[in-house]
Amino acid sequence: MAGSIFGTLFRMTTWGETHGKGVGVVVDGCPAGLSLCKEDVQKYLNRRKPGQSKYTTKRKEDDQVEILSGVFEGKTTGTPISMAVFNKDQHSKDYSAIKDVYRPGHADYTFDKKYGFRDYRGGGRSSGRETTARVAAGAVAAKALEELGIEIFAYTKAIGPVQIDSSRFSKEERDKNALYMPDVQAAAQAEAYLQEKMRELDSSGGIVECVITGMPVGIGEPVFDKLSANLGKAILSIGAVKGFEIGDGFAAAQSVGSENNDDFYNHNGKIEKKTNHAGGILGGMSDGSVITFRAAFKPTPSIAQPQQTVNREGEDTEIVIHGRHDPIIVPRAVVVVETMAAVTVLDLLLQNMGSSLEGVKNFYRSDKK
Repeated sequence: MAGSIFGTLFRMTTWGETHGKGVGVVVDGCPAGLSLCKEDVQKYLNRRKPGQSKYTTKRKEDDQVEILSGVFEGKTTGTPISMAVFNKDQHSKDYSAIKDVYRPGHADYTFDKKYGFRDYRGGGRSSGRETTARVAAGAVAAKALEELGIEIFAYTKAIGPVQIDSSRFSKEERDKNALYMPDVQAAAQAEAYLQEKMRELDSSGGIVECVITGMPVGIGEPVFDKLSANLGKAILSIGAVKGFEIGDGFAAAQSVGSENNDDFYNHNGKIEKKTNHAGGILGGMSDGSVITFRAAFKPTPSIAQPQQTVNREGEDTEIVIHGRHDPIIVPRAVVVVETMAAVTVLDLLLQNMGSSLEGVKNFYRSDKK
């Protein structure tokens, strides 16, 4: 299977299945000398792990990470960092009834047609559990970005029809509610909406918004490896994401140039923008302002209502999905968005070191001191 590697200089390779022995990642290209311990990674995994509230699957996994290589005496060595999270509470028997039936909204049909074989135990590689490995790698990237003064902060912007109110935005509130919404009033409304959907044996989608602060100007390449394009690939590679936009996004299509353009001005000797419709990216490169993007997540496809489908023989049938499933993916996906953005940004930052001869000379001079 190709396509399990992401990144150029800071590169991660994920492995494992949701109902296999575990999931993990190998990180190549992390600079030596970064302070890193198990707790640095674990705090991110704790935000993604199941069983945290009534809005997540009841699967009980501690998601304790093991760092197997690449760290010595609390510092990265510059060699591959291998990390593993071993599965403890997989109920493979829950999926035996659907091994020959294609679940609506899942990758069962496409996976089967592509490979002629699939791991039906919860979706195998197509399961959301694969994101555990991404989060572990992204935690390393986020720690490196901290050293550079770059912060990535993601949160739930909307669940179903309920959206946060920017006038009530509280960064501290995000981690105080089960939905990771930075608006206490919207969180309460969203919980009521979700409880209604759960009573109806249904699920909900939502939107995750992410802001990146502290970015220097010029990160990203002007053609195929645009910062916007690489962020798009990173975020759209998350299984349930169906839409991605930066800055004003799709709303820009209804605007005009005089409104959408961000005027520049000189602010105490520094070039800044009066507005940020572009979302912090111009020509595929960071422009020094806050980067803002959003990801739209579809409703969880595993619902307990009867659904119409077909089996592997092409015969019409009905399916009712049992087992343990999130009524909404969004809250646990917030940290996945955050860490995938971290991997993308760090990778392009490292590539930027060689973007000019002067940059190479500066690195060479500092290395000789």
